[in-house]
Amino acid sequence: MPAIPPRWKFAFWYVPLLFILLWLGLGAFARTNVRTIPYNEFKDHVRHKEVVEAVIREDSIEGRIHLQTNDVAHAEGKAAGGESFLFRTGRVEDPKLAEELQDAGVKYVGAPRNSWLQFLSAWLLPLLVLGLMWSMFSRKMGKAGESILTFGKSRAELVADRNTGVSFPDVAGCDEAKYELQEVVDFLKNPRRYQSLGAKIPKGVLLVGPPGTGKTLLAKAVAGEARAPFFSLSGSDFVEMFVGVGAARVRDLFKQAKTQAPCIIFIDELDAIGRQRGIHVGAVNDEREQTLNQLLAEMDGFEPNVGIILLAATNRPEILDRALLRPGRFDRQVVVDAPDLDGREAILKVHTRNKPLGDDVVLRNIAKATPGFSGADLANALNEAALLAARRGARQISQKDMEDAVEKVVAGPERKSRRLSEDEKRRVAYHEVGHALVAAYSKHADPVHKISIIPRGRAALGYTMQLPTGEQFLMSRSEILDRIRGALGGRAAEEEIFHEVTTGAENDLERATTLARQMVCLFGMGEKVGLARCAQRQTSPFLMGRGPDGSFQRDCSEKTAEEIDQEVRLILDRAYAEAREILALHRRELDLVTDELLKHETLDAEMLNRLIGRRTDEHERYPVSKEQTALKADLG
Repeated sequence: MPAIPPRWKFAFWYVPLLFILLWLGLGAFARTNVRTIPYNEFKDHVRHKEVVEAVIREDSIEGRIHLQTNDVAHAEGKAAGGESFLFRTGRVEDPKLAEELQDAGVKYVGAPRNSWLQFLSAWLLPLLVLGLMWSMFSRKMGKAGESILTFGKSRAELVADRNTGVSFPDVAGCDEAKYELQEVVDFLKNPRRYQSLGAKIPKGVLLVGPPGTGKTLLAKAVAGEARAPFFSLSGSDFVEMFVGVGAARVRDLFKQAKTQAPCIIFIDELDAIGRQRGIHVGAVNDEREQTLNQLLAEMDGFEPNVGIILLAATNRPEILDRALLRPGRFDRQVVVDAPDLDGREAILKVHTRNKPLGDDVVLRNIAKATPGFSGADLANALNEAALLAARRGARQISQKDMEDAVEKVVAGPERKSRRLSEDEKRRVAYHEVGHALVAAYSKHADPVHKISIIPRGRAALGYTMQLPTGEQFLMSRSEILDRIRGALGGRAAEEEIFHEVTTGAENDLERATTLARQMVCLFGMGEKVGLARCAQRQTSPFLMGRGPDGSFQRDCSEKTAEEIDQEVRLILDRAYAEAREILALHRRELDLVTDELLKHETLDAEMLNRLIGRRTDEHERYPVSKEQTALKADLG
């Protein structure tokens, strides 16, 4: 028989006390409001016609008496004439009582015997109400007590159904990571195969990668494939304001896991408790370090944990403690990076299984249009495409819906309410066409996919979308220079046409300056600074966005910093001069494309290439002039 919780033991002691208090309270109420009189006095009140009404019960008579005289004998000194009181008297055998009551004009009724219904309504119903109130009160008090008494209990969620509903075919775009994890699955299924050879499965597997690449999904797939018990929790579930709670929760977690072995423990956001240890001041840091120490001891301490595999995920591996990453604890690190072209196509196929697609949908083209997208980004884009199709009342998702969804994810939603004046609209058009033409006449720039002057997002008044022709993992110096030149093409077009610049190039200048500073400080592409690395990134490489990251920490002298600033400025000035030269040489195309863009507000790659006299499948750029060749020589 299960033990009764302490708070219910306390409540049950009060049940007899509640009965006694209720009986005494009802008796006291009856005594203070009902007067007990002898039967002969009751008969005297009947003869004097002072009994107003009466209820004749089996063993008593109750009712109300109204005194019409000041007779002290009848009132016993307690009532004055004209006053009423309730009475009760014992019933005796009196056959003529009904006739006397009838003659005196008394309203009388005969009450039936006391039934169980009367007992329930008079006694048990109030007790039930009191018990319900006491239960609610004790439950609230119990929660407060439990929150204190259960601090040391693990908050890990045990997946009761060993079939998590996720398997390796549901996780696409990370084949190498799945291959690394298949050994863990095979060990949980066939441990004797490895034990017979003296092999030991890694105690810990750390999944490292940018947000949204499917680290948590991979952990669920491992549990689903192995059909093993799966404990899931976050790193922040261990940390509390009280020192020692996190360590107690780690002990309790591994104690529960030992009873379910072989099993899997998955800790998401491991960096919440696995930061590098050091000298800190404050209870929070002390608590985190004690939690980490206990985790280290449980993973590879004096008592081995047999059959417990720890999976963890983080996107900040550079801040984890070295003792946590050593062999014997997290023996294996699996990088779950952003998918390549084939991986993005496979992810799109997974997420479109239950979506009705039109005949014109080509997932390969969508994969080409989404370089750098993670699995979560692709799922979001497909969901946006389904919402766009539903908004227009379609039954299938078309290719245009998916392309519009990608644009919405990249550039933001259209701002149809933002009305630009004709002058502003013309400036924006020249600005975007300037980007497109400089990219089109640069040898190493990515092809232009679309130009638009429809405002999107919070600040973008227009955009020029460039898509690479294939996967690119390295960038040459010429490619970076072409990107800088293309970023400055919009401002160059404004100055070439209007002889005045606006604030619209703020983001372009930021990207161009960041690329130029990376060339000099990180990539060793500067002429004066040379091969010295003069800066360090401040953020994790897995937390960087799709664009260049401008967060650097200087690692050089003041003199070198001045040389870096001079060289960055020289690169920007030369790239800007070359962009203006390109636009001046192709002024006719600049005006022609801008006029068409003002008419249609959007131009695709096919229309742009037709306007500048180029085939859509042509990859070679137009030959540059002697002036451009001279400028490239200066840059090189």
